[in-house]
Amino acid sequence: MGRRRRSIMSEQLKYELAKDLGFYDTVQQEGWGGIKAKDAGNMVKRAIQLAEQAASKSQQP
Repeated sequence: MGRRRRSIMSEQLKYELAKDLGFYDTVQQEGWGGIKAKDAGNMVKRAIQLAEQAASKSQQP
């Protein structure tokens, strides 16, 4: 039996990252299952970078 994980990233953020990273068309045509593992990894990497930037900005006096 497969378990469905709850997504941490919002759908809006995922689509924005796909646009920024250049594979939005693939997502539109084939869904998230159509992207390459490398693209998925790059998407996660970029999301982490954005989260770290937001965290550092919120910690500044």
